[in-house]
Amino acid sequence: MTEPTVKPSPLPLAGDSPIAGQGTAHMRIHNIHWLWLSALVLSLDQFTKLLLVRRLERFQVLPLIPHFNLVHMQNTGAAFSMLNTAPAAVFILLCAVVSVAILVWLRRHPHDQRLVAAAFTLILGGALGNAVDRAMRGSVVDFIDFYVGDWHFAAFNLADSAITLGAGLLLLDMLLQGRRSQAARDS
Repeated sequence: MTEPTVKPSPLPLAGDSPIAGQGTAHMRIHNIHWLWLSALVLSLDQFTKLLLVRRLERFQVLPLIPHFNLVHMQNTGAAFSMLNTAPAAVFILLCAVVSVAILVWLRRHPHDQRLVAAAFTLILGGALGNAVDRAMRGSVVDFIDFYVGDWHFAAFNLADSAITLGAGLLLLDMLLQGRRSQAARDS
């Protein structure tokens, strides 16, 4: 009687991960579920831009409350209109690189890093929202206008807000990680 041969499993086992006790398949499932946040940001961003473009002419201002207007602006550059002479393809390529990096991170890192996962998926959703604009229009639609007196902050959109919030969450995570590391050294 011959012994049955054991074929290697196509999926890594729990001990195959560089992080003890965390299987790659387990991590992938638990971080990929954060992509709903990217989809929500992308959907809301595109929906609000579509409404604005249909309702306001370019450069038209709609005052809502003191210190807050809706305004229809087209931004060919990056944040604060930097690099406004760069072609849209440069920004789309940058978005593709950042998106791949975020997806790789989501796949490879432990599911207990919720704050970082939320931050990266907010950034991903915002980057994709602005990339869709660049691909469809050649520029990004900005419409949120905060002002005090005659001074106006640079107009922005929901995608920009998500990117900023994501960056803020990454900073918060770094601060919290520093405190956790200090507490571990002190104990």
